[in-house]
Amino acid sequence: MELLTAGRLRTEYLDDPLGIDSAAPRLGWIALADRRGAKQTAYRLLVATSIELLDRDEGNLWDSGRVASEESQHIAYEGLELVSGQLAYWKVRLWDEVGNAGNWSGTAWWSMGLLERDQWQGQWIGWKNDHKPTKEQPKPSIYLRRGFQVGKGVKRATAYATALGLYRLYLNGRRVGSDVFSPEWTDYHVRTQYQTYDVTGLLEEGDNAAGAILGQGWYAGYIGMYGYQKYGMDPSFLLQLNIEYEDGTTDRLMTDGDWKASHGPIVSSDLQMGETIDARKEMPGWNIQSFDDSSWTPVDIMYDYRGWLVSQMSRTIRVTERRQPAEIRPLPDGRVIIDMGQNMAGWIAVTLTGEAGARCTFRFGEVLDDSGQLYTDNLRLARQTDTYVCKGGEEETFEPSFTYHGFRYVEASGTGFAIKSVTGIVVHSDLPMTGELETSNPLVNQLISNIRWTQRANFMSVPTDCPQRDERHGWTGDAQIFASTAAYNMDVAAFFAKWLVDLEDAQQPTGAFTDFAPFIFGPKTEFDNDFTYTHTASSGWADAPIIVAWSMYETYGDKKILSKHYEAMKKWVAFNWRQFPDGIRRDVPQYGDWLSVNERPFDEVIAEFGRMVSHHSTTPYDIFSTAYMAFNAKLLSDIAGVLGKKEDSELYAGRFAAIRKSFIEHFVDEQGHIKGDTQTAYAMALEMDLLPEQLRPIVLERLVSKIEQAGDMATTGFHGTKFLMSVLTKNGHEALAYRLLLRESYPSWLYSVNQGATTIWERWDGWTKEGGFQDPGMNSFSHFAFGSVGEWLYRNAGGIGRDPSEPGYRKLLIRPRIRGGLTSARCSYDSLYGLVKTDWKLVNGELHLGITVPANVSATVYVPSVEGSDVLEVASPAAAAKDVELLGREDGCCVYRIGSGRYCFISVY
Repeated sequence: MELLTAGRLRTEYLDDPLGIDSAAPRLGWIALADRRGAKQTAYRLLVATSIELLDRDEGNLWDSGRVASEESQHIAYEGLELVSGQLAYWKVRLWDEVGNAGNWSGTAWWSMGLLERDQWQGQWIGWKNDHKPTKEQPKPSIYLRRGFQVGKGVKRATAYATALGLYRLYLNGRRVGSDVFSPEWTDYHVRTQYQTYDVTGLLEEGDNAAGAILGQGWYAGYIGMYGYQKYGMDPSFLLQLNIEYEDGTTDRLMTDGDWKASHGPIVSSDLQMGETIDARKEMPGWNIQSFDDSSWTPVDIMYDYRGWLVSQMSRTIRVTERRQPAEIRPLPDGRVIIDMGQNMAGWIAVTLTGEAGARCTFRFGEVLDDSGQLYTDNLRLARQTDTYVCKGGEEETFEPSFTYHGFRYVEASGTGFAIKSVTGIVVHSDLPMTGELETSNPLVNQLISNIRWTQRANFMSVPTDCPQRDERHGWTGDAQIFASTAAYNMDVAAFFAKWLVDLEDAQQPTGAFTDFAPFIFGPKTEFDNDFTYTHTASSGWADAPIIVAWSMYETYGDKKILSKHYEAMKKWVAFNWRQFPDGIRRDVPQYGDWLSVNERPFDEVIAEFGRMVSHHSTTPYDIFSTAYMAFNAKLLSDIAGVLGKKEDSELYAGRFAAIRKSFIEHFVDEQGHIKGDTQTAYAMALEMDLLPEQLRPIVLERLVSKIEQAGDMATTGFHGTKFLMSVLTKNGHEALAYRLLLRESYPSWLYSVNQGATTIWERWDGWTKEGGFQDPGMNSFSHFAFGSVGEWLYRNAGGIGRDPSEPGYRKLLIRPRIRGGLTSARCSYDSLYGLVKTDWKLVNGELHLGITVPANVSATVYVPSVEGSDVLEVASPAAAAKDVELLGREDGCCVYRIGSGRYCFISVY
């Protein structure tokens, strides 16, 4: 029998992370065995200070001994105390369902960061520039360098680096790391992340040189939508390079007053506005020891940073793909339109030849206008323009360092140069891809691709709303409805763990969460006789910390993410209860069901509800806000229960019941009509359990009737759409849900697909045949909110979900819902416990359903079949097959429980 072994060893969800600052990091692995019924019953962990000790099966830091447990994730380290810079190597051995011990796993490792503030010995350095940037001329990048000596016999060299702004670090002319835009976006008033690099192989005995380039980034450039915003005026840099020698001695290079500074070829740079490079100002060899820096200026010692310095415990932003243009089209006036064939986030790398001083301008946009010209009206204040000034001579390559754009199309203009090649550089947080889904419908497949590409474009350290215009905020309302879809597409465990810290950093003293994070302070507004900041406490947005944390718990089974933010969640629920003790939230303005479609003439709606509605949401704000207030109380009750806080759980269950009672009394009549009479109002009330049981079927019937009377059309906005598909499917109307999915006329998902969209639009009507472009002030063509349907697609078309009885994916629910004319689908999801696969197809009246369940995982499977007909597993009756247990029949399906392994069910359909 094949032995059970452990694979994909990770520490805090990361592969061999450097410089973590968790005192008791959590370890995890997947169990591997390609046979049925394989299950872990015990494990033994060894953690050692060297590979040699580990190879001798000695765990001098920790030997867990044999632990009887099926758990393979979130195993907290319980060994000796770890110190700064500590290297820890580990491996694990598993025992299977019959007690056989498997072989030891391969070796994984982690290292500790600088755990105490006083262990940072460097000074913050930079070069002050009093010039105020403009959109057309952002500040230049700063070049820093210093020579230093390295002795003989380097055993290990570790660089700890960060900046207020962005940095790129070099040692002896070679780039350190492959991440871009480090350190990533945080509220710099509160905390800044540092990165750790193993640079042992970059040092040389004798003369060495360190160099860094600083960009403005999120710290000192244009960010958000208020114009020029800044946490500080000038970027600054902090480095500590610790060197350990074979003889036991140590050495250290730090940022201090001995470094020098200069400007260079990056003459202006900004994340939103773009970057200008003047190649005539290149300084060959500026970051190697032999360079003559006599003309450089001593650095400025910047102020001592008072926020928290924390290790980056999430995957970095990186270049993830390089794409060739789909078309390069010259225009009559000499300009060129470059079509990358895909809306994306990143930049271009251009190889060209040109005269010295020739100026090449590259403007970026998502779409073309009706005349085939670059459309940029929707960028608002963001210029998205890069410029390259040629040095002349042989071929040159232009590629920016500290800017990114949301684009499909590039307009190149200028004279005196010739473009030889263009490459699209795709950039985003480098999260492992986890989900794949392909159906028999090519339009649905394009929709799935659009959702994935929109996530790639907007997961840039934080879940941004758009990658192109002057905003790019971590909008909470968008992210909370998309979080579950995001978790199907990518491993977002560490990504959202980081962002939840950003959300808590932004929480106001009142307990109110903000509408985006990291938070940027805009104008103040009066709220209930007090003043608070605009974009704070909006229902459906500020509720995100509770909803996202719960979603991550459901996906990954991680209790720590709940306990870490529990007190902050309590403050938010208390804030709502304090403001609205009668259980009805009436404050305006709100966002509501953002960008919904009017179901009746708006003048009628405004006449009836006044300030409680807007063109952006015809679901009244008091309905929407009260529903979310109830939903949050219910979730917090569930969270308290998971954390073993019984009294709190009962308290918040009582709050939910009180708000629910008020909701029914104020908004629901005896015939099941809900105030506003919108699809969203009915969908939210059903999904959030806000109705008396006797009214649920009546309200459901009303919702279905409204959709069908509209011509099988959804009128819901961001939030209502998330709930609508789920409500229909869970309540016996999956066929209608499929009709909404497959609708091709406006408004629908496939309408944008048929217009050539390669990402999800912000609005249903971003562009229509009748009306052209929507309001350019808010019309992104890469905005993931309406992509929340991806979760529904994975669960229903693909058939892969988790059993609601347990968080994580240790117990699966396999239930493909075969409707809408689909004849096949292949789906996979690389869960925290291993790769799950489904593959179904209809063949001559039969359903063939292939399933792969990873080791140490079980599944409940719903096989659609004609009642009274036999269901086979391969060629034998399913009920008699190995590791298959018949549980009964439900909703036209035979229901089975299966263990790990590969299965193929065949039924008459």
